[in-house]
Amino acid sequence: MLKPSVLGSSTTQLFRNLSIALDFPEGSEIIISKIDHEANIAPWVALARRRKLILKWWIPKTTDNPKLLASDLKELLSEKTTLVTCTHASNILGTIHDIKAIAEAVHTVAGALLCVDAVAYAPHRQIDVKALGVDFYSFSWYKVYGPHISMLYASPHGLQAITSLGHHFNRHDTLQNKLGLAGSCYELTSSIPSIVSYFGHSASETWGAIEEHERELQSSLLEYLNQRSDVTICGEKEADSKKRVSTISFLVKGWKSQDVVEAVGNASQGEMGIRWGAFYSNRLVEEILGLGSDGVVRVSMVHYNTSTSAFPLSHLIKY
Repeated sequence: MLKPSVLGSSTTQLFRNLSIALDFPEGSEIIISKIDHEANIAPWVALARRRKLILKWWIPKTTDNPKLLASDLKELLSEKTTLVTCTHASNILGTIHDIKAIAEAVHTVAGALLCVDAVAYAPHRQIDVKALGVDFYSFSWYKVYGPHISMLYASPHGLQAITSLGHHFNRHDTLQNKLGLAGSCYELTSSIPSIVSYFGHSASETWGAIEEHERELQSSLLEYLNQRSDVTICGEKEADSKKRVSTISFLVKGWKSQDVVEAVGNASQGEMGIRWGAFYSNRLVEEILGLGSDGVVRVSMVHYNTSTSAFPLSHLIKY
């Protein structure tokens, strides 16, 4: 388990609690990624409004394959920067961002903090928060094959920046003390060791095998989608597992995303992880990709899926 850490009902709730516990001087600057899930946007927009901070949007320079680059972030940083927020992997694009490089860029500003949403990354890759150099990092265990509970990590510097939300007569020296707010659900908490044991004693080998299997899955799907002139892939078009996870979104010319999903769902009898919409990344879908409420078609694959049973490509040939 990550230490120091605090458990909560969801990453959305943990980030909201964190935003209430951070107090930056008026006129400070915060930089928010516009391709994130709203869980890692709304709390910071509210914080900027509440504390009279200057909000800067981190917007990718290309809409064809939007991604967060440390080189672009450097153009937004200033001596007034206090917080940068971004996603480790987009829950729509599947793109993996170089968080270590981003953290290094953020920390060129004295006292600046980096907050990362890992909900769409954690189900696919092993995590080492110290190696990444992040200040705050959160994911949900229910995305990592567990129950509805989430976790937030804070670095020593991040912990120091947090004002405690706990009762004044309690301790305030750990993240749990500061943000725990009477603790998490005991029944859900007790299940976490079983999730960890699921990955075995050689966790690195297990995660390596998961990455390789997902690479094979996404290679099959991307190869098929890339050869179709009527399909537009949203995000990274390569199957390189260092560049993306196996969450793949696309558009089909002449089709509404909802109609595509319903057609494929009917053909597969609902056995496929395929959905449509914005998936709480509305700013990405509407303002970056320029799409309406119909959003994208998203296929979500993980290590227990197979190319033949979970995503038979023949279901797509009917388009």
